[in-house]
Amino acid sequence: MDLRKCLAEAIGTFWLTFAGCGSAVIAAGFPEVGIGLLGVSLAFGLSVLTMAYAIGHVSGCHLNPAVTVGLAAGGRFPMKDVVPYVVAQVVGAMIAAAVLYAIASGAPGFDLAKGFAANGYGEHSPGKYTMFSGLLAEIVLTMMFLFIIMGSTHGKAPVGFAPIAIGLGLTLIHLVGIPITNTSVNPARSTGPALFVGGWALAQLWLFWLAPLIGGVLGGILYRWLSEEPSAQITGIAPASGLPPTRPAT
Repeated sequence: MDLRKCLAEAIGTFWLTFAGCGSAVIAAGFPEVGIGLLGVSLAFGLSVLTMAYAIGHVSGCHLNPAVTVGLAAGGRFPMKDVVPYVVAQVVGAMIAAAVLYAIASGAPGFDLAKGFAANGYGEHSPGKYTMFSGLLAEIVLTMMFLFIIMGSTHGKAPVGFAPIAIGLGLTLIHLVGIPITNTSVNPARSTGPALFVGGWALAQLWLFWLAPLIGGVLGGILYRWLSEEPSAQITGIAPASGLPPTRPAT
């Protein structure tokens, strides 16, 4: 386990959760000038894009257990490092939710019952979508996210543009998914807010681990089958030992 890489993953996931969920909790519904669904979608995409350039060379910038597991399934990440990365990501998301709560609760009328950017289905879906709809959407959206990541970080993809493709891909995913589940595709991002909302959010959290992990594995395996040529693992820049360089993910 490389503590430097794990710390980078924790910081990156903190930023994704704080900036993305913060945009929803603080800025989306601000009277008259709120950023709305489009703004929240862009916030999530921009959080990944900025961190990919900032820490992609350190850890590969996964920021998401489903990405880490999906890359491992696709042969682009070592299995031995999956658990440390996932733990770091969840810790980063939990700290982000705590900081966001400390800030947001300072506003008059703040109410955790409004959701705190937690993910949900049924009565807790923004559009009241069923559990099956939420499950299917999260699987498909996460699968396509991994497909984008695997492709844009491939050795034959244009160099230096992967963070842009991945960030815009996550923006598009949120544009589709927010009405359905408030968009997870990331178990760590879902866990942070759910711990503060409690109740229904914790009861439904299983879906936002299961579906993204299934989608991530499917996306990783699908792209590995589609493009059999080997490419560098997404773990940050390799040490100066003659090994080929690795590339940032998300």
